[in-house]
Amino acid sequence: MRSLIGIIVLAWLVIGVVAAWQRGYITHDQDVSCRTAGDTALTIVAGPLNYFGVNPKVDCHVTAPQPSS
Repeated sequence: MRSLIGIIVLAWLVIGVVAAWQRGYITHDQDVSCRTAGDTALTIVAGPLNYFGVNPKVDCHVTAPQPSS
């Protein structure tokens, strides 16, 4: 049973990698940012759901701490 679950999880992630590759997240030379890394990771984790209309996006608002005055 454990090996069956492992095979299913592996197949799910492989399908997610294919979806990320088809969307150009892996193949294009892009600047790596929070958003591009997040979009790629979410696409991989979503796996086959990408082919049913799921298009996960990340909206990163990284704010550096401001120095005190």
